Amino acid sequence: PTDEKAEAPAADGDGHSPAAPRQDATPVAQRIAAAHGIDLASLSGSGPRGRVLKEDVLAAVQGNGAGTAPAGPSRHADEPQPRRSPIRGPAATAVRFMDQSRTLPTATSFRTIPVGVLDDRRRALKEGGNRLSFTHLIAWAIVCAASEMPVMTNSFEEEDGKPFRLDPGDVSLGLAVDVERRDGTRSLVVPVLRGGDGLAFGDFASRYDELVAGARAGDLPPDAYRGAGITLTNPGGIGTVASVPRLMPGQGTIVATGSIAYPPGLAQADPGRLRELGVTKVMTMTSTYDHRVIQGAESGSFLARVDELLQGGDGFYQNVFSALGAQVEAAPSPAPQTAAEPVPARVEPAVEGAPEELLQAVQAATSIVKAHRMHGHLAARLDPLESEPLGDPALDPASVNLSQEQMRAIPASVLRVAVPGKTFADALPKLQQTYCGTIAYEIEHISDHNQRVWLRQAIESGAFSPALDAGRKRALLERLTEVEALETYLHRAFLGKKSFSIEGLDSLVPMLDETIEMASAEGAREVVLGMAHRGRLNVLAHIVGRSYQAILAEFEGEQNLEVQTALPEGGTGDVKYHHGAAGTYRTSGGKGISVTLAANPSHLEYVNPVVVGRARADQTSRKGREVHHDPSIVLPVLIHGDASFPGQGVVAETLNLSGLEGYSTGGTIHIITNNQLGFTTGPEQARSTRYASDLAKGYDVPIIHVNADDVEACVAAAWLAFAFRDRFKRDALIDLIGYRRYGHNETDEPAYTQPDMYERISHHPPARKLYAGRLVEARVVTEDEVEAMAGAAHKRLADAHDELKAAIEQPEPETGEFEVDRTPSREPRTSLGADTLRSLNNQLHKVPEGFTLHRKLGPQLERRRKTFEEEGTVDWAHAEALALASLLQQSVPVRLTGQDTERGTFSQRHLVLHDAETGKRHVPIQCLTKAQAPFELHNSPLSEIGCLGFEYGYSAHAPETLVLWEAQFGDFVNAAQVVVDQFLVSGLSKWGITSRLTLLLPHGYEGSGPEHSSARIERFISLASEGNIRIANCTTPGQYFHLLRRQALVKKRRPLIVMTPKSLLRHAAAVSRLEELTEGSFQPVLDDPSLAGDREGVTRLVLCSGKVYYDLSQHEQRARQEHVAIGRVELLYPFAANELQALMSSYPSLDSVVWAQEEPRNMGARAVMEARVRSILPDGVEYEYVGRPLRASPGEGYPPAHLAMQSRIVRAALDLTEPRGEGAEESALRTTTHSGTGS
Repeated sequence: PTDEKAEAPAADGDGHSPAAPRQDATPVAQRIAAAHGIDLASLSGSGPRGRVLKEDVLAAVQGNGAGTAPAGPSRHADEPQPRRSPIRGPAATAVRFMDQSRTLPTATSFRTIPVGVLDDRRRALKEGGNRLSFTHLIAWAIVCAASEMPVMTNSFEEEDGKPFRLDPGDVSLGLAVDVERRDGTRSLVVPVLRGGDGLAFGDFASRYDELVAGARAGDLPPDAYRGAGITLTNPGGIGTVASVPRLMPGQGTIVATGSIAYPPGLAQADPGRLRELGVTKVMTMTSTYDHRVIQGAESGSFLARVDELLQGGDGFYQNVFSALGAQVEAAPSPAPQTAAEPVPARVEPAVEGAPEELLQAVQAATSIVKAHRMHGHLAARLDPLESEPLGDPALDPASVNLSQEQMRAIPASVLRVAVPGKTFADALPKLQQTYCGTIAYEIEHISDHNQRVWLRQAIESGAFSPALDAGRKRALLERLTEVEALETYLHRAFLGKKSFSIEGLDSLVPMLDETIEMASAEGAREVVLGMAHRGRLNVLAHIVGRSYQAILAEFEGEQNLEVQTALPEGGTGDVKYHHGAAGTYRTSGGKGISVTLAANPSHLEYVNPVVVGRARADQTSRKGREVHHDPSIVLPVLIHGDASFPGQGVVAETLNLSGLEGYSTGGTIHIITNNQLGFTTGPEQARSTRYASDLAKGYDVPIIHVNADDVEACVAAAWLAFAFRDRFKRDALIDLIGYRRYGHNETDEPAYTQPDMYERISHHPPARKLYAGRLVEARVVTEDEVEAMAGAAHKRLADAHDELKAAIEQPEPETGEFEVDRTPSREPRTSLGADTLRSLNNQLHKVPEGFTLHRKLGPQLERRRKTFEEEGTVDWAHAEALALASLLQQSVPVRLTGQDTERGTFSQRHLVLHDAETGKRHVPIQCLTKAQAPFELHNSPLSEIGCLGFEYGYSAHAPETLVLWEAQFGDFVNAAQVVVDQFLVSGLSKWGITSRLTLLLPHGYEGSGPEHSSARIERFISLASEGNIRIANCTTPGQYFHLLRRQALVKKRRPLIVMTPKSLLRHAAAVSRLEELTEGSFQPVLDDPSLAGDREGVTRLVLCSGKVYYDLSQHEQRARQEHVAIGRVELLYPFAANELQALMSSYPSLDSVVWAQEEPRNMGARAVMEARVRSILPDGVEYEYVGRPLRASPGEGYPPAHLAMQSRIVRAALDLTEPRGEGAEESALRTTTHSGTGS
């Protein structure tokens, strides 16, 4: 309490207090104060941060009121008279707040918290000389939790009849202090520890002590009691078990802590035995909150977070110890959060008289709790077709001889369950309802303790499955009506046409609605969806926002309309259920959020990595020198099939990416649309696991199984999945179990192979009808309203169809082919100044002071730096580093990933350096002084299809970025063939989607066997058409330098496939001079540098590509073959016809052109190059092929055999005399086809 005179305002001439201006009072409060002569400075405001509200001034006006107070009841003279004493200072403020709090609409959350870890950590701190109370640590946990959930500090204000939510911007904690006066009376005052979230724990604890001491001494200024957003009170100090305190106006929450004790009924048990059972002392914590601005789920999550911190989560105690300079001791193992195993047959009591029977019953009950958490799903009613659940004996209390009487004697609190009920007998039915209903959970496989505890609390408390009000239920019914109406209309209007109906899984659309609503509420700007054909049209219409007319036009187009799916710039287009789309989803609050459905092929699940790659690109800001990744702004959602999820390996590869630094998206929501059938194959033939979702267990993904006929349970599943993703930034999976009303498509007859299932389906009502019946029975809607909804939905579709047909004008049949734009782009400048290159060279080889390079690596890097500086030459890896570094200075972001890419498969790159003594990493290319864009560099997991799909998705939506993916050996790229075929090379023609994605594929025949020789050039070149991709096989570092820079800077985006070298990385001749980087550009064709002079004598031109050039040019007899020139085709596609014609024309005496390659005749570039070279041969010039003969395998498995074959190829190409005895084999290497026609 403060001195009364210090609080009294100065009086004016009339004896009234002047109304002093005050900035922290509302305008209404200022006007009332001025009218009544109230000094605002004298008031303690009840608003946020002490702001004076209208109610504060009115209370002061009433306190100053004129007139006499009414007399109290009359008393006899001999009766004791009541003594009146004024309440002043902070206590008076508290009185006024208490009175005002009677009108606040509050609610309270309860949570029982184990305090074993808290007790142990406090004791350890005390032994180290730090005298802290339980409340110090609890208060700090509250501040930490509130800083993560600032909504708990928000308050409500109404001004001029309009409601406002006030966010104080920090965590200022009120500390309720019990003050005893000299006369023995007590009062409660609440000093405020302001800005607690901005303090270290040591400063927090010191300020805490100062405030408590000052409050008890009564020497705190009035301002010290203002500004709390959240308050802590501790009635447990006097033995109170739980309390629901009053919430003061201007605050969001008041937290009360109860006494610390063993659960009721166990107070007399032996503590040692209780510890063996995992029973610790507990404390009940309550959160009373302003229900106008804070919801129950938020309050429950807040208490769960405080609990998590007090159990030692996220290094809570390590940070406390560190802040106090105390030695961090190993924390005790937290008390078990799952139920114990079944109790042994007999347990010997530790102390005479201990309640042995009760302890045995508690242990048995914990086994029932554990069984429900682990195996409750086996008894859940998950099948809409009502197959009998398998069940599990461990769920039955009789299996552990637990009687009803014992169950009634066991306090529910000792079992650490969050379902309501005072005893286990009360709680068990709620557990059964929670874990064995139409929604079930698999979470106990998760290895992270905090995640398991959070999920148990979330599931059992019902925080994410609240009862829906009538309005929400009507909205769900309307949505199901729209979903069903579209499918039935298409089925009737276009009988026999494929639409891959969603019927049987109708609840998918409301689930997506809720997911997008929550994403928007949490600040997301975009939701990216990936899904196959099942239900796709419905998602396009109702989630992405594609109009009914556009969808109906697709069907009409199959019959009598112009093809709607052809791309504006040409190409083949694709079927209606493969196209992607983008739109704006309007939330219930009117907010817009972008929703994109990715284009996908019929290859199930292969869109998965593409979607998460795209999401990662959209989550990443590439402005400036550093990458900024914010997973909250984009939510990826993948919709799987029940047969394809366990059946396709790309699913596992994509799941494996989810937790990796270079690939994480902050969690993906997975939904398995489980119709219990794969085309005609049942689950027993489709997988070796019980559930389609079991694969996800290996990646610590929580699994929520839900019956698709229970739309409210489906919505609850979506809420929980999103909340988990939002909280832990990890994947979550929903197994939506339904059925398929028709066959695989609408023309298929499913009863041929599943007669029993389809007999049941034929009699099973749709989800809309079931839900409508429930709502009619509950009197939420009437039968007439249900019919009206259905009629209105059908009418909207019929009207859209009528408008479409009325607008149709039959076009004239078109002829000709679609042509994708293949016009050349303007060539960018790729050369750089010598000074720029020298600066980059020095920076790329600079390490921090004190950094210790590996003893072998240091000299290598220094030699590379000096060679460039003094001799002006660069090798392959050096040219690559200079090219990528230079792009960063030109504001081009670069992302390089792949297998062992940081070092390089062949130990050539070393972009990441590791301190030989500490292991610390240093990446010089990320430390360039003039960089204007970031450089992402990541080793990938040992996956091809998942990683290449991810980079394709990333690159397609980061058009300004040069994205490169490197295979360990080019041979392994065929493990990603689906992405190459269905996305990379055909995406432009089918969907109009392309990118700058660059594949680096080590290729070359060096005797390493069939699996380490070929990147299969033949496959890529056979897929090249309509200007869809670029394929290069460079022979010099300078060419590679210009090629990379061109790929990043050229206006027209296309994927680039580069056959990169292996042996050439260290080949003495495979270097480039500085002038090759400072002058010129990438050349599609290179002439023979040894024939710069007289060209008349050349009669034979050998064309080759890649590493074989060095085998030819470095042959010991090459110099003698003056009639032979060697030309290099550096760009295999687009075909460099003009450049090759010019090269041939430069040799006037030419009589033969040879295509020489290392690969077998049926591989390499021969098949395509032969036809194209022959088409431009001059008249009279023969075409000849030299290379390996037809082979089933790319190369020889034995080095001597390789060397022999390589020698024969080189000799044949150079037209050297064939050794005796080898002619037959040699002839198999050479074929002459025809003479040129001059065409």
